[in-house]
Amino acid sequence: MTNPLYDALVAPLAERRDDVLIDAVGAGMSGAELYGRAMRLAAALAGAGLVPGDRLAVQIEKSPQALALYLGAVAAGVVFLPLNTAYTPEEVDYFVGNSRAAMLVGDPAKAEALHAVAARHGARFQTMDGAGAGSLPDLAAEAGDFTPAARNPDDLAAILYTSGTTGRSKGAMLSQSNLLSNAEVLVREWRFTKDDVLLHALPIFHTHGLFVASNVVLRSGGRMIFLPGFKLDQVIELLPRATTMMGVPTFYTRLLNDPRFDRDLVGHMRLFTSGSAPLLAETHRQFEDRTGHRILERYGMTETNMNTSNPYDGERRAGTVGFPLPGVELKITDPATGATLPDGEPGMIEVRGPNVFLGYWEMPEKTREELREDGFFLTGDIGVIDPDGYVSIVGRQKDLIITGGFNVYPKEIELILDEQPGVLESAVVGVPHPDFGEGVVAVLVAAPDSAPDLVRIRTALEQSLARFKQPKHIAVLPELPRNTMGKVQKNLLRKELESVFALQR
Repeated sequence: MTNPLYDALVAPLAERRDDVLIDAVGAGMSGAELYGRAMRLAAALAGAGLVPGDRLAVQIEKSPQALALYLGAVAAGVVFLPLNTAYTPEEVDYFVGNSRAAMLVGDPAKAEALHAVAARHGARFQTMDGAGAGSLPDLAAEAGDFTPAARNPDDLAAILYTSGTTGRSKGAMLSQSNLLSNAEVLVREWRFTKDDVLLHALPIFHTHGLFVASNVVLRSGGRMIFLPGFKLDQVIELLPRATTMMGVPTFYTRLLNDPRFDRDLVGHMRLFTSGSAPLLAETHRQFEDRTGHRILERYGMTETNMNTSNPYDGERRAGTVGFPLPGVELKITDPATGATLPDGEPGMIEVRGPNVFLGYWEMPEKTREELREDGFFLTGDIGVIDPDGYVSIVGRQKDLIITGGFNVYPKEIELILDEQPGVLESAVVGVPHPDFGEGVVAVLVAAPDSAPDLVRIRTALEQSLARFKQPKHIAVLPELPRNTMGKVQKNLLRKELESVFALQR
């Protein structure tokens, strides 16, 4: 019996004398050094009593040592449970308790509160800071040799908790095969090789930064410029040393707002990808005009990693997320009946493939609701397939607005609003309405040095949309609320605007 993830991602590092990780000041860490750190951390976990299948909850700052801890967990067969560094101790308490974690690793600055959380749930507690120092690295420094734990492809490798904006967070269980199959597909589809250098400014508590970016580079034998986060000056300074970059839309809008970001700066680059939130068509156009590069947009989820991608070779269509990846089946179904819909009709996106998770941790009823017996996962996203096979995301099922008995998909309205002069971006939500059940509300963010002309905007909407789809109220806000991965938090907008129609009566 082997350990598939260890064999593919960790073991090859042992023979690498070249730098695998490069930090913000240019200091490198060889593959052999990263391997040694990972194996010592694996030994420390085992020495602390963790056995294969135990859950390891981790809330620490991004660092080479933090990546080594993930790889050490893979070697030890321990289930990795990364947590957003913005979570409060009260929020961490739920994840540790729900997962029955055997150990919690936290930042020393939060040690008192997090130690109490761990103690409350019978978990061991260790520390690690952004520099890679702490009680767990101290244990690792004293650890001896370690033999990787044997694991099957279907064994649990990680649990990622969903954001929980509509209720209790759900722990998506990802197997060794889920993670490895997706990394291998992306290496092939995005043409990653040992010659690639990825500028890595994403967090690693999320699937994008950890299971897409890091796993893809490790599987291809490439290198990463491993930054703690996105700092504009730093990214512009280091781009000339990279060949690829994976980002979220806010990365690219911030780069486009800086005159230093031009064709000369990125002329050597091979690939820019974007995900975790929709990329505006206008950003696509501006980026191509400025750099000559067309961003490759793709579509993934916590429960599935990547499902679709625009083509590496071929047309990368703005406003779409491309085609299903090899091995992934995708269909659009009627949310009420489950019947497959013809191309061109919006409906529930369902996917099936080796990337699809095992289910939700200790939530069998929720698993049955969202993961069909035939293996198709109900993503909760509303999508449509165009005549050429490109998939577009219309919105989330939970964001569907039902006004006066009619269904309204916010994305249809947002696409029109985003094209209007003076509008930087928009979001459309449904809020309680005394007559229609829900009323359509549009929220606009003004473009720099501009003011949206609301009369002109309403005229444009009247020309393009049926009356029931037209916003009954338009608000202009300084910015849209977003989570750490750049997704607009429509639940917060709904809460902020929930009384707008009551006030109008």
